[in-house]
Amino acid sequence: MGRSRRTLPEELLLLALDPTTGTTAQPQSLDLGLAGAQLVELALAGRIAPDGDRIAVVVPRPTGDPTLDCALELLRRRGAPVRAVNWIGGPRLGLRQTYLSHLERCGMVHAVAGQMCGVLPTTRYQATDTEISREIKARLDSAIRTGVPPDPRTAALAALAHAVGLGKHLYPGNEGRSSRSRLRDLIRHDPMGGLVAHAVMDVQNGVAAQPRRNPAPAGGRQAATPGGRGGPEPARGVPTQPHHGSMARAVAH
Repeated sequence: MGRSRRTLPEELLLLALDPTTGTTAQPQSLDLGLAGAQLVELALAGRIAPDGDRIAVVVPRPTGDPTLDCALELLRRRGAPVRAVNWIGGPRLGLRQTYLSHLERCGMVHAVAGQMCGVLPTTRYQATDTEISREIKARLDSAIRTGVPPDPRTAALAALAHAVGLGKHLYPGNEGRSSRSRLRDLIRHDPMGGLVAHAVMDVQNGVAAQPRRNPAPAGGRQAATPGGRGGPEPARGVPTQPHHGSMARAVAH
């Protein structure tokens, strides 16, 4: 996989990053979303494929992206298809920091040291080029505004953004209600993105132990999963990454 295109985890994180404060929206659910975004990116690269509500490795060849390849290797070591909800609900220590550090190395964000309560050291990440984030959001805006089915990458990004609760961050207030609703509905345009998005919401709602029966195909009807307080609105339509080393700096939420 070349580096000419940003990966879905990177795009999801840039969407969540507030360009003014340097904090990330929905930080706890975002960690789940990043793990889910890795699965979708690996599927787009042809390395994994859905098998019911499970994820199967079909081509174990590395992608060239170290973080994605670590996830691919962990999936391969399982030896059998893994339920998406169990994978996403596993330990994600340092995953967000891993991607923030990567974006910093790429020059897309820069770290700003600070303190929490005047004592605890924190690090905020300011976008160095807000045009990148605007371009990513413009893709979602276009899909929402035109109603034209988006490409699989944009559809998956929309599904993940909805699943982690970024709708209210991207389209706030009553004036954003219709946009949030259309963002939610974009989930139907990518089966893999839909599967992963529902798994993210299931983990948030504590239903990971219950297998999803007969996942609906793209465009099919499926019961919505409520988002709960502060989470995403119910979806319509279709349905470990460990950090190598300790986190040197705390990330301000």
